[in-house]
Amino acid sequence: MKKNIVKIIGFALGLVGFLLAFKVFVLPTIPPNDEIAPGMVLIAAILNGFLFAFIGSLIQKYLRHKNV
Repeated sequence: MKKNIVKIIGFALGLVGFLLAFKVFVLPTIPPNDEIAPGMVLIAAILNGFLFAFIGSLIQKYLRHKNV
């Protein structure tokens, strides 16, 4: 479990960060009567979470290689 903690944290930060940024920057500009696809927003958030998990994994491998 200790090996995967960086991936889990990266995924959570990516997912929450995307949803927060979407809520703050995109939702206020969309009129209330306009439909947006909530499924696409969720899929984009999950993909962003995977991206952050991958980056966290790369950072963890780099730090493990450097013995920091």
